[in-house]
Order: sequence, then C-alpha cells, then structure tokens
Amino acid sequence: MDVVNILIVDDHTLFRTGIRKMLEAEADMHVVGEAATGREALEQARKLVPDVILMDIKMPDLDGIEATRCLVREMPHLGIIFCTMFEDDEFVFAGLQAGGKGYILKDADPDTMLRAVRAVANGESLLDSSIAMKVMRQFSALPGKQTPLFDDLTPRELEILKLIAEGLRNREIAQKLVLSEKTVKNHINNIFSKLHVNDRSQAVLYAIRKGLVKI
Repeated sequence: MDVVNILIVDDHTLFRTGIRKMLEAEADMHVVGEAATGREALEQARKLVPDVILMDIKMPDLDGIEATRCLVREMPHLGIIFCTMFEDDEFVFAGLQAGGKGYILKDADPDTMLRAVRAVANGESLLDSSIAMKVMRQFSALPGKQTPLFDDLTPRELEILKLIAEGLRNREIAQKLVLSEKTVKNHINNIFSKLHVNDRSQAVLYAIRKGLVKI
C-alpha cells in the first residue's frame, strides 16, 4: 500500500492536532510535518517534499493562497488542498486559480477529508459539495455558456469529461463505463491536452463555462 505523506498548514494548534490524529489513524496516510504560517509552509514543504498539503487560507506572515502559488511554481507535483472556513467566491476562485487541487470546508465530515486526500494524492481533484455547486453556478452564468467548444473531443472523451464534472474519480468512471483505469487515465490526459488545461479542476471549470454541465 502506498503511503501518502501529508503536511498540515494551519495557525491553530488545536486544529492541527485533531486533523493529525484523524489522518494518522489511516494505514495509508502519514503526517510528515506541520506549519503555522505561510512562510513555515514554504520551508517545511521544501524540506519534507510531501505528497499532499492541507493548507489554511488566513494565516500570519503569508496567506495560504500566496504560499500555494509559490509552491506550485517550485514543485508542480504537490497536491494542495485548501482546508478553511471561508467559502466566499473570492477565496474559492483565488485558491483554485493559485493551483489548489481541492477545497474542503473545516466543518466537512471526516470521510470527505480522507477522500480528498486520497483523490489529490492520486492526481485527481475534489471539492466540498457546497463549493462545487458554487463553482458550477458561477461559471454557468458566464457569457458564452450556450456555445460549447468541444469539437476536438471524441464522444468517449466528452462522456468522461461530464463524469469528471459530476465528481467521479478515475476508478468510479472506469467501473461505470466498463473500462480499465489505465484507459480512463489516457482519455483524461487527451482531454487535458485538447482543452489546454493542466488538471481536473481546470477541465471542470472549462466544461461548466462552455455549457457542458447544466445546473
């Protein structure tokens, strides 16, 4: 079993302690370190090279969004999940644009947090359900949503993109379409290339903006 190495970044000691206990109760997760500020997050990430970072937004010294921008530039492989109480549009979209692969509210249930960590460690993305709806509503309201531009995608790729937008992970897509996970991953890589996006979050935002996903 592959173990996911996790860095917890939050300025509240009690939260870090609680989330650490929850994560380390899982056989496939290991917390390699903690940080209480954005600057500490940069230092610890460079030193420890985790697979996943749970990143708060509002912190002393350097906020989580700016820290994420810096880390994504330096270590593109990092899977950063924002874990915060803020669900304002400003923070949600800034976090995703900075390179976050997940956005989970602190009052989410433990299963959601664990699913997010595993998904991001696997190169996927996961948004809290309320955040996903916010993103979908925002982008479905943009001009041009009725003019989809998916001519380059095959019918199978379109089908998979819709399932990604619905929040399904690679394994779930493979089961639903009776395909291997490797085949699904190849299709997703082709989708990224054709849409000129870097990850699942960007692909979903593109699909919503162009009207593939209806609210």
